[in-house]
Amino acid sequence: MIDIHPDQARTLAAIVAHGSFEAAASHLSVTASAVSQRVRALEVAVGRPVLKRTRPIELTPHGHAVVRFARQLEMLSADLAEELQPGAQPSLARLTLVINSDSLHTWALPGLAAVADKVQLEILREDQDYSLELLRSGAAAAAITTTAKAAPGCSSRRLGVMRYLPVCTPDFAARWFPGGALAATLADAPVIIFDRKDDLQDRYLQGVSRKTLQPPRHYVPAAHEFGEAIRWGMGWGLLPEIEVSEELKRRTLVALDPAAHVDVPLHWQQWRHGSASLDEVAAAIQAAARPLR
Repeated sequence: MIDIHPDQARTLAAIVAHGSFEAAASHLSVTASAVSQRVRALEVAVGRPVLKRTRPIELTPHGHAVVRFARQLEMLSADLAEELQPGAQPSLARLTLVINSDSLHTWALPGLAAVADKVQLEILREDQDYSLELLRSGAAAAAITTTAKAAPGCSSRRLGVMRYLPVCTPDFAARWFPGGALAATLADAPVIIFDRKDDLQDRYLQGVSRKTLQPPRHYVPAAHEFGEAIRWGMGWGLLPEIEVSEELKRRTLVALDPAAHVDVPLHWQQWRHGSASLDEVAAAIQAAARPLR
């Protein structure tokens, strides 16, 4: 059995959080030499290196596991303190979550607001296809992801499906798609892309054409501004159905193809050994996700 001393685990987490041995030493009010000694002792206990001494410092897979343990220990300690001193003013637990921009923009924020007086939240915005890496590394306690299979040390539960619809303004449709959104016209019509990781529009294009289409692209990496770029007629793009359903009824936006959509399944993954605070956040997110399919 590997015996990890909590101070050693917290020291490694501090190195990651603050970027260097010296900064971690200052945060922990110890010397840099003490930090180095704790890391060496940790590596002896683990039997393998826990970090790469590069700039910036990188964790090894075993280092990620230790950092995750340190952050879980911090949450459990907060739960224990509240249980042992029920009358004392509790200190709010700190939780880091990874949430994609569209979920944050459309449905997730009301759920987080419901628990905002019970926990301190740091929200990292990351595409749902890439968020799991931050969870695996220990940088976050929970994440919204497209992956159903639970990451090591985590549990997974289904939230639902976000349906995306290809839309544009009526004027844009009249100009670029007078005969419909066909492969030939989609090859020329400007498209709005969130960022370099965003493949939703290309997934739609691949469903329309057997060939790879490369229309002109505008990159707008913010959920609100992405939608506004479409509403201003800069191009077409895929927006969440729950965001644009009323606009489609009013015809301030129109669908390129009323039958077309791209579905993105969403799952909530969190550390299996979490805390009462993390479980409360999970329950709030699950409730907020009810409008999803």
